[in-house]
Amino acid sequence: MLITRKFEFDAGHRISTHASQCRNLHGHRYVLEVTLSGKIVNDEGVPEQGMVMDFSEVKSIVHTALVDQWDHAFLVYIQDKPVIDFLLSIPDHKTVVLDLQPTAENLALIAFDILDNAFREHYKEQLQLDHVRLFETPNCWADVARTDTGS
Repeated sequence: MLITRKFEFDAGHRISTHASQCRNLHGHRYVLEVTLSGKIVNDEGVPEQGMVMDFSEVKSIVHTALVDQWDHAFLVYIQDKPVIDFLLSIPDHKTVVLDLQPTAENLALIAFDILDNAFREHYKEQLQLDHVRLFETPNCWADVARTDTGS
């Protein structure tokens, strides 16, 4: 059984190597869809009876592991030194330094890795992260499925 919960957050980024507009500092209203797979809990009388997982628990884990970190932050590539130096000069600026360029594809991969670890920590074998879809705009998104990751 698959369940999915949607999240929205705002973040800035730039693709420092991009040949066009995206090399400039800008931001997006990202939409993140998180899909989990597992068995429906059939134990009588437990709060999760009839569910794979309580959606409020999905929300809690995703917010703690990812959304709270990235929301209203600037996502910057570790090799983009001028922008890192600039952002670090702004007192209390929320900056997330990444090992990869913050493209939609790379952000989806990073999100999958972060969330996969978070759900494994909480739920071990009961369920697993199956799929992440990250919309950069309403018309552009990147998908990462467990089958893409080799795990």
